[in-house]
Amino acid sequence: MIRVFLVDDHEVVRRGVAALLDAEDDIEVVGEAGTAESAVARIPALKPDVAVLDVRLPGGSGVDVCREVRSKLPGLACLMLTSYADDEALFNSVMAGAAGYVLKQIHGSDLVGAVRTVAGGQSLLDPQTTAAMLHRLRDQATKKDPLAALSDQERQILELIGEGLTNRQIGERMFLAEKTVKNYVSNLLSKLDMQRRTQAAALAARLKAERQE
Repeated sequence: MIRVFLVDDHEVVRRGVAALLDAEDDIEVVGEAGTAESAVARIPALKPDVAVLDVRLPGGSGVDVCREVRSKLPGLACLMLTSYADDEALFNSVMAGAAGYVLKQIHGSDLVGAVRTVAGGQSLLDPQTTAAMLHRLRDQATKKDPLAALSDQERQILELIGEGLTNRQIGERMFLAEKTVKNYVSNLLSKLDMQRRTQAAALAARLKAERQE
């Protein structure tokens, strides 16, 4: 039996979803809440298998509830339910540990299937959504570390560019052919989305200054 807890600030929605799920032989709705505060207080005590959470709630959000209750119940599968597609809410839901994200326009049978899917330990994020999440995570990592995309060899070459060395001098320092260094420089400029060597030199100088502060 899959034990489900419903969180939505609209009573009519809660009743409708509860009736839909309770009609299934393998699903039981064990509790409901209309606010984030009530959900955080009741879910850990009832220990459901799945929490169906409205993204927008009075006194907080479904994302906050997901993050907080999963810190107490790591095995809980949170299925986010929302009225409209919102990339920011989707991203935050995934980062909070949600197992799935569906729109309220979903067919009843699909919602039942979604509950069973996340209860079984599977994710309900389609490949396109997953790809978008990974792309955003990579972008964030690059903003925190502009050199995140560079290999160790390319980082070393960037530092030497910052010191004003030519490709030949870099090759001599690193025991590489000048042509090899040229290829490395082209690659690192491409990864850093730069057109000129002087831009790379300026970045290397800035990063060196930051490390010395």
